[in-house]
Amino acid sequence: MPAGVRRVAQVVNNRGRGGVVTSAAVLSILALLAGVPAAAEVSRAVVDPYLKIQTALVHDSIDNLAANAGDIATAARTLGAAGEPIQGAAIGLAAATDLVDARAKFGALSEAMESYRKDGRLAWPEGVRLAYCPMVRKPWLQREPRIANPYYGKEMPTCGSFR
Repeated sequence: MPAGVRRVAQVVNNRGRGGVVTSAAVLSILALLAGVPAAAEVSRAVVDPYLKIQTALVHDSIDNLAANAGDIATAARTLGAAGEPIQGAAIGLAAATDLVDARAKFGALSEAMESYRKDGRLAWPEGVRLAYCPMVRKPWLQREPRIANPYYGKEMPTCGSFR
């Protein structure tokens, strides 16, 4: 029996024993059946460079911005047509030349990623949370337990709340 089919059988059998099939498990099953990477694998490829950008912006820096945004665009390409808004926003962000422009384009990327997640296609890795800045009315992802606002950086690092 192929490994993918064996994994589907394990999940289904676990459900029959009173276990719960999580949405992540369902996405993994669908990915296995479709022959594409599991959602968690795809999300890390998109989210890890995103979090590097978020951290840099919190510190008022655009160091490695183009490289990390390029990594996001490359990873988003594997998501097919549904990942095109992420890819386009990442390409735009890679072209940012200053902090103000980078923050505006980071907002567009954040919105594209959250929209994609809402459609049920992308699972955030463990520990990654969605935050929201009421001043710019934009979301962002972060791993830190305390708010670290990338839109205002050192000026207002704690502006915002988790959603």
